[in-house]
Amino acid sequence: MGLIVQKFGGSSVANAERVLNVASIVTDTYKSGNDVVVVVSAQGDTTDDLIAKAAEINPNASKREMDMLLTAGEQISISLLAMAIESLGFPSVSLLGWQAGFKTTSSYGTARIKKVESERIRAELDKKNIVIVAGFQGINKYEDMTTLGRGGSDTSAVAIAAAMNADKCQIFTDVEGVYTADPRKVENARKLKEINYDEMLELATLGAQVLNNRSVEMAKKYSVELEVLSSLVRKPGTIVKEVANMEKMLISGVAKDKDILRISLVGVPDEPGIAFKVFSRLAAKNINVDIILQSVGRDGKKDITFTVGSASSKEAVALMEEFIASHGGEKVISDDKVAKVSIVGAGMETHAGVAAKMFEALYEAQVNIQMISTSEIKTSVLINVDDADKAVSAIHNEFFK
Repeated sequence: MGLIVQKFGGSSVANAERVLNVASIVTDTYKSGNDVVVVVSAQGDTTDDLIAKAAEINPNASKREMDMLLTAGEQISISLLAMAIESLGFPSVSLLGWQAGFKTTSSYGTARIKKVESERIRAELDKKNIVIVAGFQGINKYEDMTTLGRGGSDTSAVAIAAAMNADKCQIFTDVEGVYTADPRKVENARKLKEINYDEMLELATLGAQVLNNRSVEMAKKYSVELEVLSSLVRKPGTIVKEVANMEKMLISGVAKDKDILRISLVGVPDEPGIAFKVFSRLAAKNINVDIILQSVGRDGKKDITFTVGSASSKEAVALMEEFIASHGGEKVISDDKVAKVSIVGAGMETHAGVAAKMFEALYEAQVNIQMISTSEIKTSVLINVDDADKAVSAIHNEFFK
């Protein structure tokens, strides 16, 4: 007998049939003698629909009120799943994030978990209830509802598993595990039996939509073993943990991210501290910057180009236009017709020529590279968005023939 935390995404509970399917999975785990805590996302496109409703009323609604609205999506899911479990003859109770003890920071829309006070969850488990928790949400010091950002339900599940020393944390999704590429786009993509935290973190950060990157980061910090598996097919999934010997695996996967914007500051002053002034301004607004390229100075001027996520694009462009106006420069150019394609693998540290192999695959596919970024276990390139799927297939075929 153990404590199992199970998380189900929006597609897994999108309609009545799927809610009942999830109830069956959960109750099978419970019947095996386990304590079960279930974390659930909003159904299907509910979050997007709520955002659209808000835009009809006030396109510039405050982040606090948006959080009050968006937390309603998970409330629907947890209550429906509790009803489904009750219909199968098993005891259950649904809890909103604040009821489950999630204390967060006050950054509405992008709150971070400060702690999980799990006494209520434990009390409900002691009553032999299956506990269903609303993912993606918590409460701040002002007793306001907050949300954790896209993919926050993964983080909610891992946080519960860490706080309660769960024996396992299962992340159910609409694919059967972690693949070497998106199996819906790349025909010969392979499911991995296991992958280490660092590789999974890079893949999640670089656009693989299987796991939220913050959840992987937390899982590594607290040594929570994850299993990514399908809610639609009863098969073992991919285990995410510390894997001792990864030398045989050159790369673990190819990922793409189309939700990015390239911003170029043209003709800014070529002087000490200019990069600091640019990126500290973005950091002050919690805007994450990824690939950065700075040109060699010429005639006292230089260009700085970088990428940000689409969600931060408008604010980032506005900040850079303000910067040009106050510090000098010719203009700000932005382009959202770009995509980032990346390879990730622990084996890259000890094998030469991996990046060259990637670039050769892109050359043979006639894909032009705009920017390049590398680290010990990943190489990313910025390309035209129309070439993204072709690039992923070409690179995958090169490494996984």
